[in-house]
Amino acid sequence: MTVHHHLDQSTVLRFASGDLDEAFAVVVAAHLDMCPSCRQSVEDAEAIGGHILEDGGHQEMSEGSFDTLLAQLDTEAAKPVRPTPASTKKARDVPAPLRRFIGESLDDIPWSFVAPGLRRHMIDLGEGAPSSLYLLKIAAGKAVPEHGHNGSEITLVLSGKFRDALGVFGPGDIEDLDEHIEHQPEVEPDAPCICLVATEAPTRFKGLFSRILQPLVGI
Repeated sequence: MTVHHHLDQSTVLRFASGDLDEAFAVVVAAHLDMCPSCRQSVEDAEAIGGHILEDGGHQEMSEGSFDTLLAQLDTEAAKPVRPTPASTKKARDVPAPLRRFIGESLDDIPWSFVAPGLRRHMIDLGEGAPSSLYLLKIAAGKAVPEHGHNGSEITLVLSGKFRDALGVFGPGDIEDLDEHIEHQPEVEPDAPCICLVATEAPTRFKGLFSRILQPLVGI
């Protein structure tokens, strides 16, 4: 598996510092299980953060220190990724951090109908969870209506491929979006696409018909 789309550096830092809520942390952890490059970035961020705490105690960060940290991470990311057992293991349907929520096979998911060509499986994170976590299954050749987001959304491809204005996303690729991005994912014609999605708020559809249906489909 070759991963082409990676986590935003701010997401790397938030995950390394434990600043993501559970839905987003699950998606990031699943991506790390599939992407040795981002896994190394998180390890580097944790190491750099540890050094800062050791050397600086509780001193306030100086102006530009955040940019300096990002530059250090970019430098580390340019280095060759060390092979690890996780990066060479036999591929499975479900990344290890996700198995406790859905089991070990995507074939066993109890999908719910959303619309023709679109199925969803909600993952229960308990009452009061600030963000939603779910699986989407989109039929081959189908497109999701054009939409934006009312907050952050992060999507990990588990199987199949889709394309939008940002590129082609296949297994292991992650799309790390905020409220400023609008797109229309379209699944490649050869196979359905299954994605793991975490979102802060309901999707903001552009078309009138899609906006009318949104309360019914719940995405």
